[in-house]
Amino acid sequence: MKKLLFILISGGLIYNSNQVLAQGQPVKQKADTTVHFPDEKHLTNIRQLTFGGDNAEAYFSFDSKSIVFQMTNPDFNAPCDQIFASTLQKFNPKMVSTGMGRTTCSYFLPGDSLMLYASTHLGSKDCPPKPAPRADHKYVWPLYSTFDIFVADKNGKVVNQLTKDDGYDAEATVSPKGDLIVFTSTRSGDLELYTMNIDGSNVKQVTKELGYDGGAFFSPDGKKLIFRASRPKTEEDVKTYKDLLAQGLVMPTNMELYTCNIDGSDLKQVTNLGSANWAPFFTPDGKKVIFSSNHKQKGYHFNLWMCKLDGSELEQISFDPTFDAFPVFSPDGKHLIFSSNRNNGGGHDTNLFYAEWKD
Repeated sequence: MKKLLFILISGGLIYNSNQVLAQGQPVKQKADTTVHFPDEKHLTNIRQLTFGGDNAEAYFSFDSKSIVFQMTNPDFNAPCDQIFASTLQKFNPKMVSTGMGRTTCSYFLPGDSLMLYASTHLGSKDCPPKPAPRADHKYVWPLYSTFDIFVADKNGKVVNQLTKDDGYDAEATVSPKGDLIVFTSTRSGDLELYTMNIDGSNVKQVTKELGYDGGAFFSPDGKKLIFRASRPKTEEDVKTYKDLLAQGLVMPTNMELYTCNIDGSDLKQVTNLGSANWAPFFTPDGKKVIFSSNHKQKGYHFNLWMCKLDGSELEQISFDPTFDAFPVFSPDGKHLIFSSNRNNGGGHDTNLFYAEWKD
């Protein structure tokens, strides 16, 4: 396995340049000093926000003026993912998680004074162990059973715990209407989507098919969900999926995008591209989806793509030769934020980039 930087984080993959690919040859990266590639016609005035470490899953406040995101960077006292927040006008990230355990998938709540995130800190103050390398060199992602969803204020004080069930509870995002949260949980014995009220009450199961349903986001009107899912079909694939799940692991290498109503009805497959299609987010008008995919070049080369909700009019959005993912539109529809390995000097850092969006 090549040394790369992908790690599937709840909502998606994080590119980890320290992994090794099957051929056993390290990836040789040229020094990269590019922020904006010529064919990126939808992106203008790109601004790099972070400069080191692994930075991903950045989400806007309801007023579009701030972001909350996860960072691994020992220089910020974050040996594994912790949650940071900052205004965009004066970018100065401040840790808002406990600094203990591992965190993922943060999101602002209505009013922008509180944010939620998943954390393992009640299970242990230490970073949880990573899965041991597999003999077949295939990539797996751990489903830490100590992940629960918490609410914190801007000073990092935990003010509420929304989930307390045994097993994995994470990947939470908030409806633009401010009334519901969607998240992924193993409480049924499989990785399914659930919704709950903002205060954690009235939990309802959304999906019920075998496979990993995760990384869900609401449509701008709050009526639909877009998410990534694996759907093991063959007897061998089903056995592999179930065996890994029993070990608290998942292999997120074959995923397609789906939409459904918030109650799970009207389930429709959006993409049929093969490989890993993930980190979907509705466009501001709700008519298309932007996402990350490696279907064009396979392996670890991910770019941003966009298509209509029936999968048609597929268009490549980003052109970094290594890794672009986690695209998210601001609530006012004017900006896109994403994670990328561009402009990292050929190193392993994954940084945040903030761009004006041009239709």
